Amino acid sequence: MMNYLPFVSAESSQPRRGTRWQRVALVFVFFWFLLGGIAHFVLTEQEMRIVPPSLPDARDIVLIAGFFELLGAFGLLLPWTRRAAGWGLFLLTLCVTPAHLYMIHAHEQFGLPLWLLWLRLPVQVVLLWLIVWGSRWRAARPLY
Repeated sequence: MMNYLPFVSAESSQPRRGTRWQRVALVFVFFWFLLGGIAHFVLTEQEMRIVPPSLPDARDIVLIAGFFELLGAFGLLLPWTRRAAGWGLFLLTLCVTPAHLYMIHAHEQFGLPLWLLWLRLPVQVVLLWLIVWGSRWRAARPLY
């Protein structure tokens, strides 16, 4: 196929195939958000505790976040929705940062060691990278 755009090489117009590790990242991210999304519905009261009190309607926030976590997780499974799901999960992960910071600020309420709450922040950075990298994976042949 001929490419007439001067800033896109012919090689870059071909879809990049993912590595085995990208598939592993994709599976990890899928299960992370699948289990997290389920937790929003099963453990709603516990999830509501980490919503900063400055935000209204903690229950609604938890249920909406759970819905989008599940939507994003299942979106990762389909090649034609994978990249959009990845960016959606990336943004959703950024949106929960205030909850992580609130837990650090009010750590006495949660019964978790402060170092563990601080550890969540670099883990979140790794998760963001895994989301972007894993959601760029494309199968060598169509899955359908």
